[in-house]
Amino acid sequence: MAVESDDTASRGPLGRLAAALHGPNTMGNSRRFWSLFGVAVLLFVFFPLYMLPSAVTNMSQYLSLALLALSLAVVWGYTGVLSFGQVAFFGVAGYTYGIVAINVTGPLGTMAGLVVAVGIAALFAAVLGYFMFYGGVSDVYVTILTLVVVLVLKTFLDQTAGDEWTIGEAALGGFNGMPGIPDLALGIGEPFLVFDDFTLFYAALLAVLLTYLGLRVLLNSDYGRVMVAVREDEDRTEMLGYDVKRVKLTVFTFGGALAGLSGVLYVTYFNYISPSELSLTAASLPVIWVAVGGRKTLLGPIVATIFIERLGLFLSVNVGDWAFVINGILLLVIVLLLPEGLVPGLRDLVSWIGDRRGEGDTDDTTEPTGEVVE
Repeated sequence: MAVESDDTASRGPLGRLAAALHGPNTMGNSRRFWSLFGVAVLLFVFFPLYMLPSAVTNMSQYLSLALLALSLAVVWGYTGVLSFGQVAFFGVAGYTYGIVAINVTGPLGTMAGLVVAVGIAALFAAVLGYFMFYGGVSDVYVTILTLVVVLVLKTFLDQTAGDEWTIGEAALGGFNGMPGIPDLALGIGEPFLVFDDFTLFYAALLAVLLTYLGLRVLLNSDYGRVMVAVREDEDRTEMLGYDVKRVKLTVFTFGGALAGLSGVLYVTYFNYISPSELSLTAASLPVIWVAVGGRKTLLGPIVATIFIERLGLFLSVNVGDWAFVINGILLLVIVLLLPEGLVPGLRDLVSWIGDRRGEGDTDDTTEPTGEVVE
């Protein structure tokens, strides 16, 4: 199905919103897609009504991690910068939130902790990105350098046991980590809303939904087209007069802030954080989620994060130590059979079935000109 014409922008606020959400850089521009999207959102909204409480709390964790996957999708999938350092911003934000929230009691401390944590993560990404992109570090070495940053941070945090590494009332804890991190709460004085259990689930769901829609608007804007141009051909984009380094730095900083938000929601789920969140395995997981789901999509990383994390939990409960082996084999098969990712592969399969049935215009990822969207 073709995208609506450009005159939708003249049909009032809804028409302008539809025009902003649709474009060549995002998958799903048809009424069928948005109908299915609405059904999926409703299923998530009513998720606590038909699932066990344990499943709801686990889904809160998966949705928080989906934000981490989206942060890498923007940086790698749409700008071409493969970063192994997203968990560095995730971990820094988690520790920062814990330090602020433990030392400043009440909802004011948790709200300040959220803002400060996301800001520190963004600042960290901006400083690191500045030295990488303006220092002439090539793409391959950006990947290596971001991984080194993660490992250095983990090594440092492993050594932070003891009273000398206590900041106010918050002890970093070394290998043991930082327990007792307060739940995120809103209010002045007495909290009127505490994000725990079901409320944390809805907070994470709302964060993922708003981030997804906001990123669709960004990627289909003029700036989003420049991001994709940088991914496809840096030299040509620079010859056209765009500041490629600044674009990379801006997107990398934004990705760091988004990863920081993910880290805050994640630590409020566990009320705990440890250096294990900065391990080599943890650093590789966002890359796996994005690669399996489809790095040139936004839905792909979200779907893959939930699928892989849920599958890992199921296998660990039912097959024990074999879980890592089976999970690895399944992921390898998906990557080999669907190199573009799981969600683009399913899209192509649905389109092929529609063509076989003679339904005609079934591909909702084409522009009126017939140009493939993703």
